[in-house]
Amino acid sequence: MLRYTLMRLGIFVGCLVVVWGLVHAGIAPRGLGDSNYMWVVLLALVISAPISFVVLRGERDRASAQVVARVDRAKANLEQNRNQEDGADDVARDAQSQAS
Repeated sequence: MLRYTLMRLGIFVGCLVVVWGLVHAGIAPRGLGDSNYMWVVLLALVISAPISFVVLRGERDRASAQVVARVDRAKANLEQNRNQEDGADDVARDAQSQAS
């Protein structure tokens, strides 16, 4: 998961550098007034999103599989704890009913 995040951040930073260079060179339009930095960041986000979607498909699938495995383990642990609590409750009720 961390690897995917770092790769995604790397693609964004690369796009940010390229867009900043294009704006600084006058090839891409500058923002209005003092909004130049915001324009560069937003344009880099818009460009990096589809690139990440295509380039990082395999890494995203691996990260997704890791998340699914963690969720499945957590569900199994919760179910096991629930069953233990139910078993302990049943034993306590049986002991109470036999004592009465």
